[in-house]
Amino acid sequence: MKQKTLLAFAALTACVGFAHAQKAGSWSASVGFTQISPDVTSGNLSAPSLPGTKVDVNSNTQLTGAVNYSVSDNLVVSVPLGLGFKHKITGDGAIAGVGTLFNTKALPITAIGQYRFGASNAAMRPYVGAGITYAKFYDTKGTAVLTAITNPGGPATTGKFESKLAPTIQLGVVFDLSQRWYLDANYTKTFLTTTGTLSTGQNIKVKLNPDGLTLGIGYKF
Repeated sequence: MKQKTLLAFAALTACVGFAHAQKAGSWSASVGFTQISPDVTSGNLSAPSLPGTKVDVNSNTQLTGAVNYSVSDNLVVSVPLGLGFKHKITGDGAIAGVGTLFNTKALPITAIGQYRFGASNAAMRPYVGAGITYAKFYDTKGTAVLTAITNPGGPATTGKFESKLAPTIQLGVVFDLSQRWYLDANYTKTFLTTTGTLSTGQNIKVKLNPDGLTLGIGYKF
């Protein structure tokens, strides 16, 4: 993830921009792709289970967008937009290699305040941001593998993950391509921990702490 982030930023810094001021009271919007990569630290599934029964979560990339409003020449409020991410939750620890236990969807609802460095008409403007994310988990479905591990011979095991509020930080850069069009690349880190609860009464606490990498093209209104 870190190597991909550095390569993306390095490629963009080779672009030649054309300055167009984005002053206080102006709007902009972008569309692009975001990769969410959970940085998982899993607790243990509660009894009855094998000691050290843990989980892992895969990455996912989706089409996303963002709407931005300039409160001042340097302060911007950004609201990322998307339709949610699809994640596979797999066995780890004592059950590593068993395959997929859950398929779930996550919708991060985020608002970020950014500080953009440099003059409002600069062709390249690095920025830092901080905000809050509400991670909504939905459409969670257990697999036959999950049932075989937690309730062999019994009814299918179902489960859900707790939706949570979590702080988010951001590092990014904007490059002007013309008077109106620009490129936006940013990295986010959300400090998110959730708890999964199974229909068998078992539960597992999972620190997700997802990394997000977004590359988009935008338009200044």
